[in-house]
Amino acid sequence: MAVPPVPARPRITGRVTLLAVVAAAVPMLSAGAAGWLPGPVALGLGVGVTGLCAAAVLVRTALAIHRAEGVFAACRGAGLVGMGALATALTALVPWWSPPGVAGWLTAGLGVAAGCHVLGAALLPGTAPTWAVRLRRGFDGAGLGVGLGFAAYLVPLDGRSRPAALPAVLIAAGGVAIVTVLVLRARPRPVPALWCGAGAALVLTTLAGLAELVALGVTGPAVPLLGLGTVAGLAATVAGGARRDLPPPPVARHDPDQYLAGCPLLAVPAAIGVIAAGWRLVAGPGCDTAAVIFGLVMVSVLVLREVLVVRDVRRYAGRLRVAEAHFRSLVAGATDLTLVLDEQLTVRWQSPAAARLFGWRDEEVVGRAFGALIHPDDAADALAVLGSMLAAEPAGGPPVLLGTRLRDGARLWRDTESTICDQRAVPEVAALVVHVRDVGERRHLERTLHRLAYLDQLTGLANRRALMRDLLALRRRAGQHGTLLVVDLHGLAEVNDSRGREVGDAVLIEVARRLRALVGGEDVPARLGGDEFAVLTRESAVPAYALATRIVQALGAAYRLPGAEVVLHTSVGLAELAGAADSGAVLRHADLARQRACQLGRDRVEWYDPDVEIHLHRRMELERQLLGAAGRGELDVVFQPVAGLRDGRPAGVEALLRWRHPRLGTILPGEALPIAAALGITAELDEWVLDTACRHLSTWSCGDGAFWLSVNVGPRELLTARFPERVTGTLRRYGLAPERLVVEVAETWIAEDVPAIVAALTGLRRLGVRAALDDFGSGQTSLSHLRRLPVDMVKLSPALLGGDPEEPAGGGPAVIEVVVSLARRLGLDIVAKGLETPARLARAAAAGCRYGQGFALARPATAERAEAYLDSHRAQRGP
Repeated sequence: MAVPPVPARPRITGRVTLLAVVAAAVPMLSAGAAGWLPGPVALGLGVGVTGLCAAAVLVRTALAIHRAEGVFAACRGAGLVGMGALATALTALVPWWSPPGVAGWLTAGLGVAAGCHVLGAALLPGTAPTWAVRLRRGFDGAGLGVGLGFAAYLVPLDGRSRPAALPAVLIAAGGVAIVTVLVLRARPRPVPALWCGAGAALVLTTLAGLAELVALGVTGPAVPLLGLGTVAGLAATVAGGARRDLPPPPVARHDPDQYLAGCPLLAVPAAIGVIAAGWRLVAGPGCDTAAVIFGLVMVSVLVLREVLVVRDVRRYAGRLRVAEAHFRSLVAGATDLTLVLDEQLTVRWQSPAAARLFGWRDEEVVGRAFGALIHPDDAADALAVLGSMLAAEPAGGPPVLLGTRLRDGARLWRDTESTICDQRAVPEVAALVVHVRDVGERRHLERTLHRLAYLDQLTGLANRRALMRDLLALRRRAGQHGTLLVVDLHGLAEVNDSRGREVGDAVLIEVARRLRALVGGEDVPARLGGDEFAVLTRESAVPAYALATRIVQALGAAYRLPGAEVVLHTSVGLAELAGAADSGAVLRHADLARQRACQLGRDRVEWYDPDVEIHLHRRMELERQLLGAAGRGELDVVFQPVAGLRDGRPAGVEALLRWRHPRLGTILPGEALPIAAALGITAELDEWVLDTACRHLSTWSCGDGAFWLSVNVGPRELLTARFPERVTGTLRRYGLAPERLVVEVAETWIAEDVPAIVAALTGLRRLGVRAALDDFGSGQTSLSHLRRLPVDMVKLSPALLGGDPEEPAGGGPAVIEVVVSLARRLGLDIVAKGLETPARLARAAAAGCRYGQGFALARPATAERAEAYLDSHRAQRGP
């Protein structure tokens, strides 16, 4: 029974008690059969006590089930079987009591016991799920019993072979038949119910035998012998009805009464009854009133059962019509086509959706081989899969997925995906069921997505993923031969900011077009992202370098677009496939070479080598540590004196930045300032140098008010609105006169924005601060700019001094004399830089330069040594 287990001690105790009673009843009945006790007394004591004990055990079981889980049907079944056992015990006492009309009392007791056993068996767990099913099975059993009883009544022609207690026999036959049908038609059939049903059938049979013996007047040893069968039946009912620790029954696959209409349960007994009635009419005296009544009862039972059968048939027919309508609506509106194939792979049926989905008509497909619909390139594999399924046992295994191309009604091939189910084990199907889905749109989308995943959408070039795929394939196919070029564009961000994203995108598209025109047929141009491109070529080092040079020239040409003309610069890094362990390392090496080319200048091509990586690692480490160098006390300022070339007297000093790295040593400005510019901290460093230099100058006691201090200022700080205010605050803080400060601006910055530089220098001169044009002659500034720039001093580039004194006329000296002459006319002081040798010193003096700066005069030194140098020169020449 489907009841969770409850404490087992009461059940064990009840069964032990019953076994003890049965063990005591058997000797008692045996004594009655031997004549030691009167037969009715032995029967009453043995069967009565056993029945009472069985009733107590079953009722106690019913109450325990009800208290534990409240399973009402289960507890009613056990309780009714217990009431049947109680009625059996009382019926067994009737012969001992011997009231008037003993046969009637026995028949009445048998009827009560039969009713209780039938109802109890119907309510036992697992025998029948609903009352409707119980009622139908009761009619089946009743009809079976009545039919067999009618045949038994009619066969004896003389009437002497009929039972004396006919009502009791009929009641027992009906009860046994009903209980047998209930138990045997349970699906799945529970074993406890079988025990209970067998015991009930034995009890009813023995009670009917007892009624027959009493009706015949037999009171000898036969009566206790029937009691032994009754005791055995009671023990069997307790064994089956008292089970309450059973696992739940499995879910039935089918409706247990779906075959009710087609089950010929009453055909045999009805046929026997008809044959017996015909035999009696032909060979006997005919049918008496009892036989007619008996026949009417049998016919009534059969008619009532047929009425129920017709009702079931109509109900199932309605269900089939609804299910068929649902099935047709599903298959007609489904997005999948369903085919049914026999074992010869012939199409036996196709769903109505075939015409809508594939344009197939039934006469074109049904009856044809399924292989004729498959593309020839896919047919072999598909038929092999289907053959393997047919060769296996029809066990209904998991579905098989098959991708093929099928011909549609328009003679076109479609990409399909078929799910094949082996339904040969199902008798109603007995075939392979194929569900076909058109996946052409999905396959097209997959191919499109695959193509888009390896394509740059703007330029149409391969993207980074495609480049890495082709790079891996090239390494596998060609070994270690080939070169990777990484191209970086400079100036595209400015184009996007100044002219808009549309112009920037147009430039990128034109860059892609030029790259395609330059590379070979087997080369792979790609866009890595943003303004980075790459070219994968199978060429060796020399042809690859030539290709990189052509790329620099082609991409450096002007981009003439509607309403705009753009000029870009490039940096190209190259790496050979042989120099890396894997594809990722090749790309990293090429990118490192590209970064090195970018550091060394624009429009350069650089090869990767281990030194490049060392330089880049040094650069990255310096970038990481420069941000906090001032806070860690690693920055320092050195001073290089500027002296008069006529008298050698110091006229001023230039403050120069030094980074005292604790591990790498002294970092010169030529390496530190580009890093600061990349980090955007040039203004902060210039401000720190200005403050530190002014603080040292305020503590020196050398010179007079004409002794100046010059500092280098970057364009970003110079052009800020707060720079004049910052300079004024610094001078006021250290008590320095404005004219003692000279702000140096490099010539290479002037050409970028001359009006802004002029305005900034004019504002400084209003404060009294002097300005100097540094490294004049190293850039593209024309001499005419000297008239426009509000400067007080020009510091000449060492390149203007030329080389040796024997240099031919028309070289450096001629240029420097022109510059010095123009500066004198404009009233500017001239400072010659780079005086490293006495020859250069003499040349600068001969050209008319008033001041000089270089190692030949004095080297850069710390603040203390610079102060000592200035004091010593002042002491030599006097105040």
